Amino acid sequence: MAYVIMSGCQQEKAAECVDICPVDCIEEGDDQYYIDPNLCIDCGACVAACPVQAIVAEDDLPKEELHQMKKAEKFFD
Repeated sequence: MAYVIMSGCQQEKAAECVDICPVDCIEEGDDQYYIDPNLCIDCGACVAACPVQAIVAEDDLPKEELHQMKKAEKFFD
């Protein structure tokens, strides 16, 4: 399981998550930041750092945000 950045990041793009990630698995895209699910170690540091609560565990991703997981996977392909 990895963490997923939801659409709330699109308005904010604060980047605190990037600075706190111990494995540098968060990258900036055109519209938001993305977490590489293959590198994420599930530490949760990004969740605590996000000022808009836009990061959740993959298993807790709301149905209306499922497209965000696909978007992240496509970003890192």
